[in-house]
Amino acid sequence: MSENGDLTFHSTFSDRLSVNRDGGSVSPDGLCWVSVLSCLLLACSYVGSLYVWRSELPRDHPAVIKRRFTSVLIVSALSPLFVWTWREYTGLKPGPSLLALMGIRLEGFLSAAVLPLVLTMALFLGPLTQLALDSPWGLIDGIKLGFDPWFWALCVGDMRWLRNQVVAPLTEELVFRACMLPMLVPCAGPTTAIFTCPLFFGVAHFHHVIELLRFRQASVWGILFSAVFQFSYTVVFGAYTAFIFIRTGHLVGPVLCHSFCNYMGFPSLGAALDHPQRLLILSCYLLGVVLFLLLFFPATDPFFYGSAPICSLVDSPRPICS
Repeated sequence: MSENGDLTFHSTFSDRLSVNRDGGSVSPDGLCWVSVLSCLLLACSYVGSLYVWRSELPRDHPAVIKRRFTSVLIVSALSPLFVWTWREYTGLKPGPSLLALMGIRLEGFLSAAVLPLVLTMALFLGPLTQLALDSPWGLIDGIKLGFDPWFWALCVGDMRWLRNQVVAPLTEELVFRACMLPMLVPCAGPTTAIFTCPLFFGVAHFHHVIELLRFRQASVWGILFSAVFQFSYTVVFGAYTAFIFIRTGHLVGPVLCHSFCNYMGFPSLGAALDHPQRLLILSCYLLGVVLFLLLFFPATDPFFYGSAPICSLVDSPRPICS
């Protein structure tokens, strides 16, 4: 890595470290250790909150979901304190507000809510086409259903829907992106942080193995394979939403993309190959990937969102921030 790489600290960055209570300052190496340990503690707190309730019921039982809502929402509400404590301990001079660093701001909000979601939907053009073809409703009826308040009332009343589409995307993106990235970027730089942050996110999903083994829902090897597969795609997805967060400087985009991907699930190429209209669907798969690659940087151009506060934590301008 060159001297200007993401892992290198320059003297200008050292100037941003203020004197701490002991009269010293946190060295760059010390900053990295504090950042990584803070992220690890935050990840453990999030996952640990799911298991403070003792129950013999499976994770999809409404009673279990409601209890976990309580604990995970408490941890998520307290998670900004990790960032505040980290900033106070490391002695970073005040820059953007804590909320701005966490992607909670008004500038460019509408663009941040729409463009990353459209980009993600482009990638899922194939699965969306297959979903539309297999839908029992026509296009017009499907659109009408989306505006039906009774439909949304049923969704909100479904604990699994509420978990997968609202609580999990909101709390996971808040904890694993909005809180962790501000702590990792000053240490590793934005590019390295994009690929480091998802590791905490991926490892945090290994806790599903405990429940799968507990309820014997598959063979041991099947469960382990599922865990490795889930770790792999959660890391890739985590890197994608981390990229969106840093490029846009907003939390709303990653949350909406997370919710959308939870709804769509992992694309089923096998079902597409067996579909009567597989040529159309596979063409849409290919077109979606092409559109996604073409729009990847233009749709996340900081021009649409204003300067990202998190990019102010690095010592010099980085291409990913502009």
